[in-house]
Amino acid sequence: MPHARKPIFCYVTDRRALQAAPVGSDSLTGDSIPLQLRFLQDSIRRAAAAGADWIQIREKDLEARPLAELARFAVAGTRATPARVFVNDRLDIALAAAAAGVHLGEKSLPLEAAIEWRRSAGRADFLVGVSCHSLESARAAGRGGANYIFFGPVFATPSKAAFGAPQGIERLREVCAAVEIPVLAIGGVNPENARACLAAGAAGIAAIRLFQEAKDEADLAAKLRAM
Repeated sequence: MPHARKPIFCYVTDRRALQAAPVGSDSLTGDSIPLQLRFLQDSIRRAAAAGADWIQIREKDLEARPLAELARFAVAGTRATPARVFVNDRLDIALAAAAAGVHLGEKSLPLEAAIEWRRSAGRADFLVGVSCHSLESARAAGRGGANYIFFGPVFATPSKAAFGAPQGIERLREVCAAVEIPVLAIGGVNPENARACLAAGAAGIAAIRLFQEAKDEADLAAKLRAM
């Protein structure tokens, strides 16, 4: 998977961060919980229509059944667009939903196991990505056969506070220069600072709020074009 000439824009979902989600019965779980999943479905549709290249389903607290249904919805709902769907952490659900790949975190299935499955299954088309928070882990992911890396947090952001202080542009530049696979910058990336990430060598950016807080498809599309 070579470095992309056009930046890769990845929407990372977080239904709990969606604004104005009312409380009621949710169609995917049947439980009396916030209707965040329906809002998330709309957010996925908007992101794909506006030009998001990748959509990562990152809903770690969802049980297997609703997560699989959400992933299948995302795959079906973006089929008429160029967007590709990835599932965070769960290789089994990514396969069941016919997603384009799986994204692994520090506590996910080991990268080696995912790469071995891909080799034995003859699925070279199935992408495996890894979240990295250091230069050493980025190099290890590159050596281990990952197709791409998420590196961050580059800037301060509430969703990545648990991973420590922001890494900054210079560390992002080091990581991009140290590996031969695409690096997507994540963590506090917005239309104002995205250009600095791309100038540092990032193949693209991944974000939650950029996509979920956009006013509408036209607004989001304009922001992506500006970057």
